[in-house]
Amino acid sequence: MSILAKSPQAAGVSAPVLPRNPGIPLDLRDVAKIRVNRSAVERRAATLGTRRTVKKDWQAAWLVQAVRLIDLTSLAGDDTPANVKRLCAKARQPVRGDLLESMGLAERRITTGAVCVYHNLVATAVEALRGSGIPVAAVSTGFPAAQTPMDLKLEEIRRSVIAGAEEIDIVISRGPVLGEDWRALYDEVKAFREACGAAHMKAILAVGELGNLRHVAQASHVAMQAGADFIKTSTGKESVNATLANGLVMVRAIREYREQTGHQVGFKPAGGIRAAKQALEWMILMKEELGNDWLQPNLFRLGASALLTDIERQISHFVTGEYAAAHHLPMV
Repeated sequence: MSILAKSPQAAGVSAPVLPRNPGIPLDLRDVAKIRVNRSAVERRAATLGTRRTVKKDWQAAWLVQAVRLIDLTSLAGDDTPANVKRLCAKARQPVRGDLLESMGLAERRITTGAVCVYHNLVATAVEALRGSGIPVAAVSTGFPAAQTPMDLKLEEIRRSVIAGAEEIDIVISRGPVLGEDWRALYDEVKAFREACGAAHMKAILAVGELGNLRHVAQASHVAMQAGADFIKTSTGKESVNATLANGLVMVRAIREYREQTGHQVGFKPAGGIRAAKQALEWMILMKEELGNDWLQPNLFRLGASALLTDIERQISHFVTGEYAAAHHLPMV
């Protein structure tokens, strides 16, 4: 059996384009009824890395698929056009060609799922990725704190779309969640969705600042009801970012929303995901809770930067039996 056949979904095969999530009217009674059993969630999250594992050829295949799920991200204060061009070159060829050839994947088109940058570097990324089919995602709406006026948030979204961003990662205001003002949160996210136009919208919940798991579940439902195409854990700038417990609550909200409406919503954990082992744990979570449909980049992304280096090191070890030094896995 080939490496490709052992992937959870065929690596290099384009995922189908899904209908947008149109949203539904806000159901305050449904949101008020939401409860989360914290102990059960934490027990389930703790077993994800121990009850299920993938080894040898299977692990290599899953890691190749994980590459395709990465939103390769650079959100640093010292980002420059040169840095972003290098990032885009890595997105085009995220794994060394000789490693792919050794696994029989030389003819497969392996790229990252997207490149994610600040608004001022969207045009640079769009130009660097021209012809690749890799979308550019822009963080928006006063990222990461969301403490800017609403009109500026909406204008930032519109400008990113005009600049060529096909995906917009908006960040919600935490105040309405902490105050349980679900109408305010719904109206905010719906306005962001309208400003995105044809661009897909990922709603960042900043779970580490929402107080408790019940709020995470409620905010997930409200964001989806308002039309979010993806829900995302974190900006990566909070003290607590993507955890399996928060992720479990969010993906179960996605499952409930699909059962209620028939609409599929994507999921993106982000922040602190640096090791290949973590990527596999997130993929196992998606497979077990939502199924193979959510192991494709149209419904699942991993927001990360350092993660790709560790995945490539693990792939190198699979092929050669040795871990490559960092200088053998350059950005370009």
